[in-house]
Amino acid sequence: MNSYFIHNGTESIGPFDLVQLKAKAILKTTPVWCEGMLDWKYAADVPQLQSLFTAIPPSIDSFHQVPKKQLEINNELEEDNPKSKILGIEKSLFYILSSLLVLVIATFIFSFFQDSRSAELQQKNSVTEKDNIQFQLQEKRIEEQKTLLIEQEKLEAERALREKKLILNNSLIGIQENVFIKVSELDAAKSRLMKAQDFKFLRSASEKESEITSIQNEIERIDKEIIQLKTELDHIYLELEKIKL
Repeated sequence: MNSYFIHNGTESIGPFDLVQLKAKAILKTTPVWCEGMLDWKYAADVPQLQSLFTAIPPSIDSFHQVPKKQLEINNELEEDNPKSKILGIEKSLFYILSSLLVLVIATFIFSFFQDSRSAELQQKNSVTEKDNIQFQLQEKRIEEQKTLLIEQEKLEAERALREKKLILNNSLIGIQENVFIKVSELDAAKSRLMKAQDFKFLRSASEKESEITSIQNEIERIDKEIIQLKTELDHIYLELEKIKL
């Protein structure tokens, strides 16, 4: 009789004979090996160990046999029992068909809600796209208005500068004319002063001195006026230099 080694998952133990193996209640999937075997095998694959796995039936005393006639009556009752069928369809088939119907209805409802959801999202996206387009158009109009306002302000500033330049040029011409007049008056006063200083007849020394003093005062006044006019000219020239059109 062969002696067998068994493997418990971590190590091999044995050897054991058939009686000892039966006492250990090995399984069909327990790895076993004995002398003459090339490799380990499952216990169920070893013919010598098949007796360890043979099922032993229980005692017949525990079984109460139903008479054959009673079995036939039971079968007839089951066939005539309306509870075994639903709407003329066997229960198992009815349940299968009901399940398929429920699945179809659920699929239809799910598809319906998906389509409704998709249509709702599409509508929202369409509204959002329209809002974006309107917003972009509004932004464009605002930018155009800003550009137009800036252009108008620029034109208004240029117009104001042209008016200012025209006023300054007119003032410049008027002051230049006044300077020319004052220079002429100054030359005339200086000429009178020279004559007053040279003229000696038909007047006293005090009269001569008084006339000379009066002419000198006039020359001094004209000089101041000319200086003031030239200062105004310089100021107008500076303002004209600042205006660039």
